[in-house]
Amino acid sequence: MRPVPHATSLRRAPVQRRSAERLARILDACAELLDEVGYDDLSTRAVAERAGVPIGSVYRFFGNKRQMADALAQRNLERFSERVTERLGATGDRGWRHAMDAVLGEYLHMKRTAPGFSLVDFGNQIPVGARRSEPNHRVAGRLTDLLSLYLGRDPDDDLRRTFLIAVETADALVHLAFRMAPEGDEKVIGELREMLRAYLAHVLD
Repeated sequence: MRPVPHATSLRRAPVQRRSAERLARILDACAELLDEVGYDDLSTRAVAERAGVPIGSVYRFFGNKRQMADALAQRNLERFSERVTERLGATGDRGWRHAMDAVLGEYLHMKRTAPGFSLVDFGNQIPVGARRSEPNHRVAGRLTDLLSLYLGRDPDDDLRRTFLIAVETADALVHLAFRMAPEGDEKVIGELREMLRAYLAHVLD
């Protein structure tokens, strides 16, 4: 079964498997419709119809479409984290440069292939919560926890700040790359890769 968002993003957390599967269908439908109609024209009723569930099932989990999109963003982060972990686990310890390539590569892959990701990604289009819950803080915090052991570094404030700066830089330039070309302008992505390598080398070498 596909991962579902953390319970804090839901009005009610699914308990039974059937309920979790229904929530997954709702989020899948939300992602598909975001690609088709955009966020402004997204409606909870259309999501319910696409998911094949009563409208009450949507409201059981979400008070509005903003909460639903945020739950999708959190699910994207869960999947991103799992796939980065799988990439690193499959290749073994090859240093921070390899880890950076795995993180950036998975982000680009999701940007190109995951339904709804181009609009929602990890929540930058629909920011919610306090400063520490902002999307790039979420991502940087998750990467710090995920990569600190792999890198042999303490997940202290310095490392968290380093990853936050890297995430903010990547976020801005990846969005620029995809504004310039549907699949992402390779020259911009190449420049981003060089910038990240130079910055992280200063901190991690």
